[in-house]
Formats: sequence, structure tokens, C-alpha cells
Amino acid sequence: MKILKILGIAFISCVLLGIIGAVFLYNWAAKDLPGFKNITDYNPPLVTTVYAKDNEVLGYLYKEKRFLVTIDQMSPWVPKAFLAAEDASFYQHEGVDLTAISRAFVINMKAGRVKQGGSTITQQIIKRLLLTSEKSYERKLKEAILAYRLERYLTKDEILTIYLNEIFLGAHSFGVEAAARTYFGKHATELTIAESALLAGLPQAPSRYNPYRNPELARSRQLYVLEQMLVHDWITREQYDEAVAQPLEYTSMPEPSWEIGPYYLEEVRRWLIDRYGEDVTYNGGLTVTTACDIKHQKAADAALKRGLEDSAQRRGWTGPLDNISLGNAGEFFEEGPQTREELEEDQWVKAVVTSVKKKGASVRFGKLDGYVPLASMWWVREPDPKKSHEQVRDPDDARKVLKKGDVIWTSVLKVPEKASKPVDLALEREPEVEGAIVSLDPRTGEVVALSGGYSFSRSQFNRATQARRQCGSAFKPIVYSTAIDNGFTPASIVMDSPIVFANDEEGKLWRPENFENTFKGPTLLRTALVKSKNTCTIRIAQKLGIRKIINRAQALGLESEFPEDLSVALGSASVSLMNMVQAFSTFARGGSYVEPRMVLSVKSAWGEDMYTSKPRVVDAISPQTAYIMATLMKQVVSDGTGWRARALKRPVAGKTGTTNNEQDAWFMGYTPYLVTGVYVGFDEIKPMGRWETGSRAASPIWVAYRKQVEEDYPYEDFPQPKGIVMAKVDGSTGKLAGPGSRESYFLPFKEGTQPTEMVGSGSGGSSDPGKAGDDLFKQIF
Repeated sequence: MKILKILGIAFISCVLLGIIGAVFLYNWAAKDLPGFKNITDYNPPLVTTVYAKDNEVLGYLYKEKRFLVTIDQMSPWVPKAFLAAEDASFYQHEGVDLTAISRAFVINMKAGRVKQGGSTITQQIIKRLLLTSEKSYERKLKEAILAYRLERYLTKDEILTIYLNEIFLGAHSFGVEAAARTYFGKHATELTIAESALLAGLPQAPSRYNPYRNPELARSRQLYVLEQMLVHDWITREQYDEAVAQPLEYTSMPEPSWEIGPYYLEEVRRWLIDRYGEDVTYNGGLTVTTACDIKHQKAADAALKRGLEDSAQRRGWTGPLDNISLGNAGEFFEEGPQTREELEEDQWVKAVVTSVKKKGASVRFGKLDGYVPLASMWWVREPDPKKSHEQVRDPDDARKVLKKGDVIWTSVLKVPEKASKPVDLALEREPEVEGAIVSLDPRTGEVVALSGGYSFSRSQFNRATQARRQCGSAFKPIVYSTAIDNGFTPASIVMDSPIVFANDEEGKLWRPENFENTFKGPTLLRTALVKSKNTCTIRIAQKLGIRKIINRAQALGLESEFPEDLSVALGSASVSLMNMVQAFSTFARGGSYVEPRMVLSVKSAWGEDMYTSKPRVVDAISPQTAYIMATLMKQVVSDGTGWRARALKRPVAGKTGTTNNEQDAWFMGYTPYLVTGVYVGFDEIKPMGRWETGSRAASPIWVAYRKQVEEDYPYEDFPQPKGIVMAKVDGSTGKLAGPGSRESYFLPFKEGTQPTEMVGSGSGGSSDPGKAGDDLFKQIF
């Protein structure tokens, strides 16, 4: 009896000591526990998705690739697979599974190493979101306490949702949605049992079980998960057998970021950071809707790329990329195309010359043979900015251009059906010249396409928004619109003749000249714009005064440090392409412009409205002046330097611009529904080469782009506003055309300013222009 009392006291003492020890351990571990309630306001780093129109994805912005999804947005097999792999008794325990811990302890002791863990899903969340990865008893104890508390605060489904969105699954993918896109090219809601099991096997060692790197290990882990699902009766034997037999095809969902419209996406990225900061932009899971139209963007990117390549070819051949020994070219060939099925027309491939004859060169690229004919080398010449390629003879011998071992760029012309025949290729060269294109809907201000350079990977500098260059004659419509509002009409006569200005302070003379160095004497204002006459423009600017022209430019929204001298009339002010497109949209929409809009709306990860763009309309000029300028610029296309735009066979208004020594080339063209501007030039200001003008270097890019999208718009001309009258004007005198007029034009006038006197039968077109100028001396300045 005494022994029993002693044993009883000892037992009670042990229990009390155990309780005291447990309380001590609990208080010791709990004294500095982090708060867990912030987990309930789960706000993980999420991918910001930038959309183009029609919900097409333009790109993703993120630091952790994670897309938030709820359990009902996942395949029903996903949570079951993860529970089978990680925590089968999840819905039975209260945050800590003592049975699993004991089982893991025994298995690890037998193995002599850590082979199995006993942490529940709740504990894993605590570890990832609140604690460190430190391996210690103190951390494990804190983990268990917090897991128990969290289970009192959140439902099981809420905890599981957090886990399935938070867990790292390798290949830069966080959460099951990102992993589904990365490994299977689909959304989490579409995953099969077999695919769900493979993803569920990844958390234990994401790199080790990565199916791209170790498909066999990934398969063995998948089979383990499937077995566990079968053991727990979460799938039937038939479903198990079907999942085991299902072949897994690993493919990533296409990543559009920086592929289509990279300069557009970059501009949006900058805007988001300026407005919301870097953390929200990269981690906030924003939904951003832009004005970008993918069809327009693809067409703009392609047109700019080809146009710059063509411009580079007109400058001549700068030589091969390299010259290598064919005996050491094995690695080079392994990196190239391996089958003809990989090739597309116009695709660029890097090739090595294997032999050269007079009529062409044989080349090797990847495992394929190609042939570059002499005819594709027509553009090869010694670069000389003072000569155009028309002034140099085409090469007559391919051996003068290429030699064995040369590494060159080529483009695919044709893939012959017979495998024995080489692929037809053309010699290419990467351009050094750069450029930009911007296209805007003038009715809404929406920027439907923007490209700021030849290659975003080569240079992220956006020449559409960041570059400021002299716009040359593209500025003249601003001068002439000012003239229309200050006493001039399209039929006013302006002198086209040499003019000299002396700068007494600097002791210099300025002689503005026409591009073709010819002068026509008395000239209609209409013709002065259509033929882009510099001397006429300077005389108009003299009459108007520089301040009126600058005020007009600013009224159209142009931002620049305008020089306070006559050179401003010839486009000496530096402006951005985006800004010029905005200004020209004033002419397109009848006198007002809408500030360009790229970002239309921003929503939070939870769908809350954060930003909505509203069109901001700014009145600039009268509808009558806008219509007159549109009519005159239509004639720039029909009868002037913008002639290439006639290819659209629609009413198109436009103006070319070329600066001194062909350093910058512009084409601004528009219709009532679309304003498009193109700029071409070297980043370092230098001549592009003889005849690399706005007409030759820029307008073909404009035409190539617009041909791809024009069919989406109905045929539409500029509507004539009230207060406009049309008159047929004699081309020499500016009077009403008569029977003797050699040339005449239908021109618009503000009501009351149209000519009323008809040219006499003995004057007009049959008269000598010089004599006509004497008769009209008082109209000439």
C-alpha cells in the first residue's frame, strides 16, 4: 500500500511536472510569436496582366509568377491530389497531425536521415508566410502553436486556398494556376487527374521533380500521388489506371510579354510605376486594359522592321557578321533549324557560306542547305551617304561579296518541295538606323499601335515617346493652318524664289532652299504646301510672325522649345512622334484633339476600379480650317511627296518631312478614323544617305502598315463643315479657272474668301508665270 502511494505520488508529480514543463515551453515559445491574423487578409505577390483590346493578353508584369484562383476555379482533382501527397488527414486534424509526426519520426530514424516530413498544410503556410526556414525545435514548436491558432480563425477551405496559391512549384511558378500554365499550357480548371497528380508531387522538391529536367523522377513522384489518391478512395481503380496510362505532354502557355508590342507594353509599365509604384505594379495582380489592338500592333511592328531593313540595304553592305572555319562550325549548325517544317517565308536565319560561285553562294544553316542567288545581292555596294543605290551598278559576281566561312543573315524566300533542293534565301543585313510608328484613333484618342524601334531586345529606348527630333516639313501644315486663319486662302499667291537672311551678330548668311533646288516664281499657297516649298513657307512665316506660328503649335498640343526665328517654320523644333500624331489628329477630327490614351482602365486583384480613362477633348482650331488643311494634305498625297499613300485607294491626307542632309525622315498620314505617324533616323544624328527622305524612308512603312488594317474601316472621306465653299481655281493666278486655264484645282474656302474674278481667256495658264507675277505683284511677299 505504501509502495502504491509512493508510485501514485510519483505519477502525479510527473504529470504535474509535464504540465508545468508544457506550460513553460508553450509560454517560452509563444512569448514572441508573430501575429497570424494578417494571413486572413491574404494578399500575395500576384501577376499584373496587361490586356489589349478584346481581352487579348499583351503581357505580364511580375516578380513571382502567381495567378490567384479560388478552389472552384480549379479542377476538383487538384486539391485532392495535393492533399493525398501532403496532408491526407487535413480535414480531420486541428492544425497539427500527431500521427503523421510520429510516423515520420519512425521512418526517419530507420533511414538515418530526414526522409519524410510530418508538417501539415497549415504548418507549411505558417512556415512560408510567418516564420523562417530555420531547422530547430523552437521553430517547429512555434509553427505548431500558430497552426493551431490559425485553424481556429479560418475555415479549412480558406487555408487550402491559400496553400494552393502560395506554394512554389518550380520553373518560376507559384501556385497551381501558374504551374498549370507552365507545365501543361492550360488553366488549373482544365487539369486532369494525371496532370493534377504530377503538380502535387512537386512541392517536396520542385527542382528535383521538374518534369522538364527530370521526367523520370517526376513520373515516379506522380505515381506515388496517384497511389495515395487510390488508397484514400478519392479515385476509383478505373480512374487510377486511366491516369497512369495517360501520356503527359509538357508545354508552356505562350508568354506574350515582350513578343508583340514590346514598346507598347514598356510604355504601359512605366505609366503604372509612375502612378502606383514598383511594388504594386509587379506584385499587385492588377488588371490593366489598354487601347492596343493586336492586329494593328503586329502590322505596325512588321512594317517598321521591314522598312528599316530596306533603308539599311539602300545604304549598302557592311560585310559579314563573322568568318569561321567550317571545321569548327559544328556547334553553330546545332543551334540552327533542324527541319524544313521549322521554316516560314521571310523568316531570318543565320547561315555560313560553304562555297561561292559567280551566280550565287551555297550556305548551311542548322541541318539544312540553302542557296543565296546573286539577284538577292542587288543592294550590295560600298556605303556612301552622298550617293543613292540607283547611282551605283549592281554587283555582277557573288565572289566579290561573299567568301567561304562568312557568317551572314539571310531570309527565307521559298522552301522547295523536294528535300534534295536547297532552301532559297536572300542576303540580309541588320539595320543600324532606327525608327518609330504610332497609330491613333482620332475619335477617341486611343493609341491602337506603337512601336519605338527595330528591336526591343537590342534597345529599350522608345523613339515614339522618348526621342525628340526635328520634324522638318512635317511641321508645315501647322504654318499653313495659321496662314488660313490670318488672311491667306489656298489660292493666295506666294513667291517661290531664292531668299537670303543675314545675321549681323554672328556674321552668317542663311539661304533656305527647296529640296530640289528649283524655284517656280509665283505659286499658289496650295501648291507651296503640296510641293513642300521652303522659300514660300519662309515668306508666309515672315508675313505671319513667328509668335503666331508657335502659338498655333502649342494650341495643337505640341511641346517643344520652339526657336524664336524663321527656322521654326521649316520644322527646326524637336518634337516626339507621339506628340506629332496628337497634333495631326486635330486636322483629322475637325478642329479638336483628344489627348492620346494608352491605358484605359486599371482594376485591383479583387476587381475594384482603380483608374478609368476618360477622353479629354481640347478645341484647337475651327472646323473650317481643319477641313481646308485636310483637303490640301489630300492633294499632298494625290499630287505631291505623299504619293505612295495613294496605294490605299482611299481619301488620305498626309505630309512628309525631311531634315537637312536626310538626318530625319517623317510621314504623317491620316484619315477620319486613323492617324498614323512614322519617323526614321539614326539615334546619333547623322545623314541616312542620298534620297532617304520622308517619302522614301518613312511613307513605305506607313503604307505597309495601313494596308493590313484598312479593310477594317468603311470607306470614309472628311466631312465638309458649314461655312465652306468649293471653287475651281486657276493654277497660275489663283483666280477662278476659265477656259484658258492649263491647270486648275478644286479648292475649299471659308465662305466669303473665295476668289470672285475669273481668269481672262488671254491670261491664266497660257501666260508666262513671270509676267503673271508682275500683274499680281501686290499679292506676292
